[in-house]
Amino acid sequence: MRPVFAFLLLALLCACQLNTANNVNAETEDDFDNDFAEFDDDFVEASYDTETAENADSSRRAGADSADWETLEVPKKRTVDIDEEEDGIVENDDEFEHFQDEEEFEGYDAGDSMEPPIDQKSEPKLKIPNIPLHLRTHWDSYWMEMLMVAGLMAYFANFFAGKAKNARLAQLWFSTHKALLDENFALVGDDGKVENENPGLIKESESLYTLWCSGRTCCEGMLVELKMIKRQDLVSLVAGLMRPQLDQVHIKIDLTRGLMDSFVFAVGSKKTITKVFKEYTDLTKFCSLVAKPEDRYNVPSGFGVLSEIPEATSAILESRVITALNKYQSYIDYLHISDQFSGPVPQEENSTLKQPETRPVLLAGFNLPKHAEMETIKPLLLLIFYLMERLKTYRMSKEAKAKADKNRLRVEEEFLKSTHAARAEAAAQRREDKRKQEKERVLAEEDPEKQRRWEAKEQKRQAKKNAPKMKRLAVKSL
Repeated sequence: MRPVFAFLLLALLCACQLNTANNVNAETEDDFDNDFAEFDDDFVEASYDTETAENADSSRRAGADSADWETLEVPKKRTVDIDEEEDGIVENDDEFEHFQDEEEFEGYDAGDSMEPPIDQKSEPKLKIPNIPLHLRTHWDSYWMEMLMVAGLMAYFANFFAGKAKNARLAQLWFSTHKALLDENFALVGDDGKVENENPGLIKESESLYTLWCSGRTCCEGMLVELKMIKRQDLVSLVAGLMRPQLDQVHIKIDLTRGLMDSFVFAVGSKKTITKVFKEYTDLTKFCSLVAKPEDRYNVPSGFGVLSEIPEATSAILESRVITALNKYQSYIDYLHISDQFSGPVPQEENSTLKQPETRPVLLAGFNLPKHAEMETIKPLLLLIFYLMERLKTYRMSKEAKAKADKNRLRVEEEFLKSTHAARAEAAAQRREDKRKQEKERVLAEEDPEKQRRWEAKEQKRQAKKNAPKMKRLAVKSL
């Protein structure tokens, strides 16, 4: 009996022990679920399903009322993977599953929630606007930029084309007249620089070329200026459509002093003659515009004449010159001969107290042919050389010389009269400066007697200056 009793007692103890172990295991699992429900977002990867949790609760209640612990089913739970390297962060498959746990939200009505539960399976709908590709489909938005680029391209294309054409025309004129210039001048294209290895035209700008010639009798030198149309400037080219311009060559010859008699003369197109008559001092002060020059001097109908001495004008406009004026009327712009040339009229009156320096010159302006036929105007340079020789040999009569001298004396008196006040003021300023220097010198000597004499002299001078002026009358004796 004792062995049987011992066996029964041992079986009863084992059954009690198993029952206690099941209860403890169930409670531990329940606590494990409740603890991880609070930190479901960070540490739990998989939680119980709603239906599994209900079965587990009913099984626990049945195990507490009955001792039939063998019928208790432990709910299966999903494997929880914890990565020790990521500091215990646990991820679950459904992070919003705890919202479906009834024990987690006891007494909470789902209808009171302000935000509906998030459906992880549904994807957000994004509306992407259609942005046009401007550079491919909307070129009309850049019409201003395209106009600017086209304008710049046209400007630079015109710049290089106009620059090349001006250089070609200037070089063509020089090559055409070079042989004639070499015959009349010892140096052609000399600019005064020793290092100039290739004498010739000097480019001052894209539309201005100069040539200096020297080494000839009757003159000190000749300056040739080729003034081309500003073809490199598109704006000037467009403006020239309203006011047409021509390529011109201007010649300035400094005559030897004493070579020519004293007279001033000019002939040319009426438009140019009217312009230079207002611009140059010698023409303004000595010349007058001749009325009807066609009848008096047989010049072409479109020409005007400025003359100081009619005798000298008739001597210059002799048959050869008149023939050249009629033949090359379209190419001759003006001819200007003067022994009193001083440049343009000064802009400000009384700007100088001395008369400007004058010198004898021969000025000429010719138009270049439109079709670059430089051989056509080659005889005009021969006309310039002929006028130089003509001025060397021509002498006026005594009456003409007396009239020329009288005109120069008149101009000088007018200048002195116009600058009298300025010269008087300048003289008074010089006297005042001289007295100041004398006073400083006397005070620097520290001689009381000399200072006293100087002060007495100064007081006497001031008294004489301030005394009323008396008019002296001469009375004849009976």
